[in-house]
Parts: sequence; structure tokens; C-alpha cells
Amino acid sequence: MTTDLVVETVETVETVETVETGGPPAPADRAPRRGLHPEWLAVGSAVLFSYWFLRAEATPVAYLNDSSVHEQMVRFARERLAAGHLPQTSWFPYLGLGSPQFLHYQSLPSTLTGLAGIVVGPNRAFAVSLYLLLCLWPVSVYAGARAFGLSRASAATAAVLAPFVMSAVGVGFESGAYLWTGFGVWAQLWAMFTLPLAWGFSFQAVRQGRRCGLAVLFVSLTVMLHFETGYLAILAVALFPFLARRGLRARVGRALVVLAGTFVATAWVTVPLLLSARWAAVNEILRGTPLENGYGARRVLTWLVSGQLFDAGRLPVITVLAGVGLVVCVRRLRTDERARAVVGLLAMSLVLSSGRTTFGPLVNVLPGSTDIFMRRFMMGIQLSGLLLAGIGGASIGRVLWHRLVRRWSDRPDHGPSSSGVRRRAGATLAAVVAVALVPVVVQAVSHDRANAGAVEAQAAADARQGALLAPILERIRRSADGRVYAGLPDNWGADFTVGAVPVFKYVESQDVDEVGYTLRTASLMTDPEYFFDQSNPGDYAVFGVRYILEPTGRRPPVPARRAMVRGPYTLWELQSVGDVRVATVVGALSADRSNVGLRSVPYLRSSLPGRGETLAVDYAGTTSPLTATRARAAGTPGVVVSERSRLAAGEAEAVVRTSRRAVVILAASFDPGWHVLVDGRPVTPDMVAPALVAVSVGPGEHRVVFRYAGFGGYGALLVVSAAALVGAFAVDARRRRRRGDGTGPEGG
Repeated sequence: MTTDLVVETVETVETVETVETGGPPAPADRAPRRGLHPEWLAVGSAVLFSYWFLRAEATPVAYLNDSSVHEQMVRFARERLAAGHLPQTSWFPYLGLGSPQFLHYQSLPSTLTGLAGIVVGPNRAFAVSLYLLLCLWPVSVYAGARAFGLSRASAATAAVLAPFVMSAVGVGFESGAYLWTGFGVWAQLWAMFTLPLAWGFSFQAVRQGRRCGLAVLFVSLTVMLHFETGYLAILAVALFPFLARRGLRARVGRALVVLAGTFVATAWVTVPLLLSARWAAVNEILRGTPLENGYGARRVLTWLVSGQLFDAGRLPVITVLAGVGLVVCVRRLRTDERARAVVGLLAMSLVLSSGRTTFGPLVNVLPGSTDIFMRRFMMGIQLSGLLLAGIGGASIGRVLWHRLVRRWSDRPDHGPSSSGVRRRAGATLAAVVAVALVPVVVQAVSHDRANAGAVEAQAAADARQGALLAPILERIRRSADGRVYAGLPDNWGADFTVGAVPVFKYVESQDVDEVGYTLRTASLMTDPEYFFDQSNPGDYAVFGVRYILEPTGRRPPVPARRAMVRGPYTLWELQSVGDVRVATVVGALSADRSNVGLRSVPYLRSSLPGRGETLAVDYAGTTSPLTATRARAAGTPGVVVSERSRLAAGEAEAVVRTSRRAVVILAASFDPGWHVLVDGRPVTPDMVAPALVAVSVGPGEHRVVFRYAGFGGYGALLVVSAAALVGAFAVDARRRRRRGDGTGPEGG
């Protein structure tokens, strides 16, 4: 029965409903309808499903995954915006010894949510944004599919299936990538919402010269919201002109208009990013792994065919429907451009997600390829697969509908147009759909309930254990004289928790500067932090760690004074450590953004940090001026008389007394945005090992002030970007007027 149905679906798709992949609309689709379209009822049902079963995500709690970093960025954005500052020009101090995180990373989601946080509170704004974007995801899929030209039935089928995608990898376009028990890739969630619209409207713009403004808007938003998803939007625009021979020159021209508009509209994000690229670290720890290089074509195709990209852990419902849709589209490749587009998007995403593992150095043709995690492009496979599943599911549904209507119309008491026949066929078809969806719904309900239980348990732990930890964190916050260390992900820190959340993550949720939550930013110190040696006293000085937070009963790995005990949490203090120190340059090391972590390991494992000795850094092929100030004398060259740090505002100052030429080091990542005053005079800062900001001073007493001033051209770039969007919509308006005069371009 199933095989016969699929065969009939494939054989009759061209005569049953050519609109499934964008052919001329059938009369039923063209005729006006009164009331609410039944397809919207289906989409609404998918939204309501998520609204009910994902409601735990609207509860602000300490996060187990990367949502903790995103939520912290929202809080930071809220504070900087409320103070009248752009987060993009500010120093983000909390992770990796600080960085211009809002410049290096896709920060539009955090900025927008931070604005909402001024009104409702940042944690609430973050949780609600996550919840609403997940709930409304089917609406985006439906609207994007319709913009692409698919029928209401196909678009609605894709939208209904969208919340139920489940992959073996877990970081694609699926709810598990964002939930509390998942990976917490929240910035991608925003771009997941815009990519279907970017694909749909850019296809219209390239093919017909329509909706150019909307194409530029949604492609640009996708780029600004999440860089890797942005690649899928931009490369799709580059693909679309070559889907048909007719009018190729005009189609290429339209694609160039969309791409040019996108590049200018996103300039306020991309220009500062490109100008500061040499100061953004490459993740050395994950280099060469499948996470960076991609899993390879063989594994990706195996997962695709076996159902592991859409239906992991259950019957392959979405995979089968996508397979039917693929066969339907392949049969129509010669006659329907939309079929070629959907298949082309799938092929493009398969190539990208295979990555270096299959294509090696060819991947380097992609701009910024060294900073891309290729496995993330599997989200393109999932979105194109949803479009195919929509086509396949609607095609099967239409064949079933006609079979049922024909069967019951043969009865003498019914005619082919009898309302009773149509109602009976509709009810039967709805029952078939419900049964087919049982595996995906049961799995989703089970998964979402487990997530809700975990959120509830963490909320209770936040209230109970968090209350014990609160006075300890308040003391650290109030003192503002150094960071806290509460373990690393690969040592005892992983089992030292508040509820299920490791303390080193919980500390971050309370906006306390720390060392230990590694590899979260593009800071030049993020890779050296991974090699922090808790048994080396000198490393605490290098990283500015004044406090050690450990389980009660455990002794610290270096000499320290017990400062406070609250239940299972004990705070230890190293009184000689602060954010500023004085050291002697005794040598140099060479490094760049791709190897600064590994090149720093010998220094971090040595006795040099404990003796007050440091190394100049010859960075990216340049020779450090500090190399000429090497000293042969042993011993500490001076002391910090007093210091005051406000790193959240990008400021620190200290009074130091030195007996000879020395460097004053701030325990913050080097960035050219740092400016230093020594006794009121501006001095160019330099880099010392591992990648810290420092300044050379002579003997005597000095007042040293560090201030961060970020990229200063955002105002002008924002004006240019806004003008590009206005221009794109103006092009649309002009083309509409020309079409009204009968002089507009023909759709190709």
C-alpha cells in the first residue's frame, strides 16, 4: 500500500498539483477563500504545541549550556545601553580575560534583547526571546516557503514538521539545539527564524526582480544575527541565477544587486570585524576536529539516508517525506525552476557541511573559513529537507485525497462534489496524518517534558544552593580586586555544581569575573586560559586570580587564606594577587592569533610567572619594542602600591613603585583598543605573555591608567547600512512603477 502510494504520488504529481514546486497555481489555490485558511490552522497548531510543551523555557534560571554566555551578553548590553554606550564599543570583561566580544561575535540578538531588558529585565527578556522564537518557528517556515513559491499545503506541511526535527548532532535547526538541556546556540535561533525568509525573498528577487528590498533585509538580518547561517543566505543568492539559462545576464545582475545591498547593509558589523580580525583568536583546541572541519560527505550522507539528520531515535517520518519530495523535484528538474532551487540548496548545504574533511584546502575559498565550524552547515540540509518534506507530504496528501474522493463518489447516494464525501475524505486524511505524526509527537513530548523537569530542578537549586553561594559572590564582586577560579571543565570543576550547573558557569550567571569557563570568546587569552595550571602559583598572578572557590573540605592547590565558608562552598584568597602587577621582561616568544595558546604553554608551565618575570610577544611577524628592554637582574622590579579596577566599564588604574625599568601588566587580553596614560601622558601599550596588555615604565613611582576605547566608526557605518536598506526598497518601488507602465522586466 505504502509503495503503491509513493509511486502514484510521483507519477501523478505533475497533473495533480504543479504548484508543489512552484508551477502555475491550480484553480483551487487561485480562488479566493473566506475565513481562515485551513493551512494557517495547521501552522497555528504547531505553534500552540511548542507554546505548551516548551513553556518551561520562559523561566529564567542558571543555564547549563552556552545560553549562559548569551544571557550574560544580554545583561551587559542592557547595562551599557542604559548608560548611553554602545555595547559594540565596550570591553566585555567576564570571559577569557575580556575582549571586545560585541565586535568579534554576532551581537545583534544580544543588543536587541538588551534593549527589551531595560523594560522587563535582561534575564526575563532573554528567556522570553528564546521561548517565543522557538514557538513561532513554524510561522517563519510557512512564510518562507510561500515566498519561495510553494503551495499553501506544501508550506503548511513543512511548518507543521518544523518543531519535530531531531538530529544525532543536535546543533541544527531543531529545538534541542536551544533548550536548557541542549547546546544553547541562541544567536543561531534568531538567524534560524530569518533564513527561510532570506531564501524565499532572494529567490523572488533573482528570478523575477521582485521583493528586492525584502531580500536585502532578510539576507542582511541573517548575516548580522549569525555569521555561519549568513553564509547559507549569501551563497543561496549566488546559486539562484544559474538555475535557468533564460535571462542569465539579468538574473546575475539582480543577484549582484541583492549581494551588494547586503554587503553595504551589514557593513556596520562586517567592517569592524574584518579590521580587527588579526586580534581575534582561532580556537586552537578544536582545530582539525570534525567540529571545525565538518564530518565529511560519507558520514553526512549516511546520516541523511538513515534518518539521523531529521528523525534521530524514532521512525524516519520526516526523512521519508523529504525523500518523496526529492523524487518529485528531481522529476521536475527540467520544467520547474523551484524544484531546481530546492534541490540545489540541499546540494549546496551537503557540500558545505562535508567541509575540509572531504574537500580539504578548497574550503579556503570561503572568506573567514578559518573561523567557521563547518558542521554547523547541516542546518542548511535540515531547512532544505523541510521544504522537500513539505512538498512530499502535500503530494502524498493530495493523492490520498483524490483516491478517497473517487472511492466514495462511486456510491449511488454521493456525487463527486458531495459535501459529505469531502467531509468524510477530509476526516480520513486528518486521521492518517495524525497517525503518521504519532512517532514524532511522542518523542517531542517526552523530550520536552524531560527538559521542563530539568529546568524546574535547576530553579529549585538556584533558590536553595544559590542562596548559600550569594554572599561569597557578593564579597568578590564588592572587592573588585581580582578574578575567581572555580575549576575547569576537565577537572574537579565539572562536578562542583549548583544543581546541575557547574559553579564556574553559575559564577558567570552572576556576572562575576572568572577564569575556568574556557573557549567561549575570541579573546587572545581564551586559548592560553585553557592551559591554566592550577598548581603553578605564578599562573594565578598571570590571570589575575585572587580567589579560589572550592568544595568545602578540599584544600586549594596553592597556598591561600580561607576567607569564607557557606555550606558546601568555601572561598580562599591569595592576598598578593590583583588585576595589575609589575614584572621584568626576560625574553620573547613569537605567536599569532592561530597559535598563541600553544606557544604560551612553556611559559605557563615554568617558574617565570612566579618570579615576576614575563616575555615580550612578537605578534604576527612584528618585533615587540619590549624586546629591547630585557633585564638581567633577578627579583621583582617593583610593587603595586594601590589599584582600582572597573573592567566592566573598560577601566583600571594603579600606582606602582619600581626600582628599575619594568612593565606594568593589566590582567586583560591585549587589544589595540586599549589606551594607557602613564603619569598623565599617553603611552602605546604592548603585548606580554601570554597575550596581556602592558606598558613599559622607568624607575620611580607612577600612576598608570588603562582605558578601553573601541572601534569609533559605528555611527557612520550605521548610517551607510540604513541607507542601503532604504535604497533596496527604493529599487523595489521603482520596478513596481515600471511594471505598472508595462516597461518592467520579464520574470526569468
